[in-house]
Amino acid sequence: MDQLSTFAGGAPWFVGWGTLALINAALAQGKNRSGLIWFLLSLLFGPLATLLLVLLPKVRSKMF
Repeated sequence: MDQLSTFAGGAPWFVGWGTLALINAALAQGKNRSGLIWFLLSLLFGPLATLLLVLLPKVRSKMF
C-alpha cells in the first residue's frame, strides 16, 4: 500500500509535466516547428525546452 501512496503523491507532478509538454507542442507548431519532436523534448527537459522554444525564432515557411 505504501507504493500506491508514493505514486499518488507524485501524480500532480506528472500531470503538470505532461501539460507543459502539450503546451510546448502547440507553441512549436505555432513557430512552424515539429510539435511531436518538441513534445518529446519537453518530456525529457521540461521547462528548459520551453525556454529554448520561446527564445528560438519562428521558422520561415517555404514559398514553393
